[in-house]
Amino acid sequence: MQKKIKAITLVLLILFIAIQCYQPAGNVHKGKVAATDISRSYNIPADVKVILQSSCYDCHSNHTNYVWYDYIQPARMVVESHIKKGKKELNFNEWGTYSDRKKERLLTAIKKQIETNEMPLPSYTLLHRNARLGKKELQTVISWFNQQINNND
Repeated sequence: MQKKIKAITLVLLILFIAIQCYQPAGNVHKGKVAATDISRSYNIPADVKVILQSSCYDCHSNHTNYVWYDYIQPARMVVESHIKKGKKELNFNEWGTYSDRKKERLLTAIKKQIETNEMPLPSYTLLHRNARLGKKELQTVISWFNQQINNND
């Protein structure tokens, strides 16, 4: 029995080491702020910009600030999946390419998802604690989204 456990442990260890070789291309863009970035469409106060960048941009922009454990598989696959899905729904760097109708829909959806604590995803904030929003940050960012939604009416 112990021989089987040792063999299974060895196989799992080899698989764990082998899977570390798979490192997909990172979501890293170190260039200038994109001309289509949301910050080019709205006057975003510094405190709101910091909140968006720390809590949203990792999955909803063309640049992710990876931490060391993001490079360890299978966590890397989970993070890349979050980024892929996040950018498909919303990419703050491509905001200027969206239609006015889509922007209005997204502003309302973002505000609602932040208010209901759907975003940032709990599965993401579990490992990325700096993405969590405190009460004051929630109020600040929700207030800013409300202003933008009301300006569009």
